[in-house]
Amino acid sequence: MTDVSSRAAPKDNLLGICNAVGEDFGFNPLWLRLALGASFVLQPVAIITLYFVLGAGVLISRILVRPRFAVAPHVPVIAQDQAALEDEQLFAKAA
Repeated sequence: MTDVSSRAAPKDNLLGICNAVGEDFGFNPLWLRLALGASFVLQPVAIITLYFVLGAGVLISRILVRPRFAVAPHVPVIAQDQAALEDEQLFAKAA
């Protein structure tokens, strides 16, 4: 799976639909853009319709369901995890 944590700048998106679908389903939106672009050559009207249907789905899901990235709960650091982190830093300095 690819990393989708880095969000595209608004100037890089037409309407942000592919980016939003990629965020919701956890994949790189470039793959969806490439698939839609390649399919556009064969069925332009169908792909434009599909694009706006995806946009309506994203709009409805964002209105009805709170996004995952809205509120991040505070997760305390456990002492055992802190010790493991210190060991990793120590070994990194040794290397």
